Parts: sequence; structure tokens; C-alpha cells
Amino acid sequence: MRVLSWFAGTLVVIALGVGASTVMRAQTSPTHARTVAKPVVVAAFNGVEANDPAPQRMIPRPTPDPSPTPPPAAAPAAPAAAAPARPAPRPAIVVGSTQQALINQDRAASGLGPLTWNSCLYNVAKSNAARMAAAGAISHANGPQVDLTCGLGHQAGENVGWWSAGINDSQLNTMFMNSAGHRANILGPYHYVATAWVVAPNGAAYIAVEFS
Repeated sequence: MRVLSWFAGTLVVIALGVGASTVMRAQTSPTHARTVAKPVVVAAFNGVEANDPAPQRMIPRPTPDPSPTPPPAAAPAAPAAAAPARPAPRPAIVVGSTQQALINQDRAASGLGPLTWNSCLYNVAKSNAARMAAAGAISHANGPQVDLTCGLGHQAGENVGWWSAGINDSQLNTMFMNSAGHRANILGPYHYVATAWVVAPNGAAYIAVEFS
């Protein structure tokens, strides 16, 4: 568990992950210089004949064979190769929140595939965000363990946080990415995600992000 205090208590975010393959480390996307090769044009030359051909000489014609052997039958043409089967198209990525869209942008910047929305994870996220809003504090309960019951894989993770001035997806995403534990979840080996905000009576907003 990793706790990050922000703006003297204004923002606190906590990351949690479970599963045999969960790796809690920051990942970076180095910049690679790319050299664009100029196209090479290859000219094709036709064959040419010499202007001074070799002298011709008489070649006697062969005597025809009275019983010529019939030419061999042509070999049957080989069957045409079957066209390779086209791979099935990937299912469309479903985006259910602004926070998820920002997460997928972060993953794309690191060369990772996007996460798609899952309604089971959303129910977990909404429940945890409501619990934190009612308590007036952020905390992890059993989010990742409940995420696993959605049957989406053998690993799960959770990011939680709050913002005193209400819902602010870009601010929370920035804070998550600046924290090693939260960044590890965002760039983790997951395929599904869901996020939920709940605003407390005092105007503070609490967010839960569930990964699996």
C-alpha cells in the first residue's frame, strides 16, 4: 500500500493491487528517434543485341521419324492455394468515463493496449466511492478481492483518491501518474477497468478505479 499526500491534505491517493503477476513499478516510454529512409528507385533494363552478329552456318534438317512418339501428357495443374483466413476483428473498446479515457491515453503513450469498460467492476468502484464519501476519508477495503469475483482474470488492482473541490478527472489522473504505485496499476497487465466518482455532502469528491 502506498499513500501520497497532496496540497497539505487536499488530495490523497492510495493504490492497491493483488495477483500473482502484479508489478508495482513505474514504467517509462523512452523517446526513440526514427529515421525515414528515402525510397530507392530501381531501373529495369531490357536486353540488347550486338550490332555485329556471329556468322550464320547451315545446319542440316533432321530426318523425320516415321512413328513419332506422342508428346507426354501435360501434368495436371496444381490446385490454387486457399486464401488465408482473415483474423477476427477485435471487439470495440467501450469507454465509460473520462477517467478511463485518460488511463487509455497514458497506456497508449507507453505502448500498451487500451482497457475496456466492465459493468461488474463499475459496481465495485461505485460501492467503494460511496463508502469513502460516507466516511469522509479515502481507504481501501476489499476492492481488489471483489474485483476478482467478476471473473475477468487472476489479478486485480485499485486506485482511490479524493479532491476537495469536487470531481476533477485530469487532476486525479495527473496525481495517479505521478505516484509509482498508482502508475503501476494504470500501466499494469490488465484488460478491464471501471471508475466511479461520488460527491460527499460537503462537496468533496471521492473516486475509485478498479482494474482486472
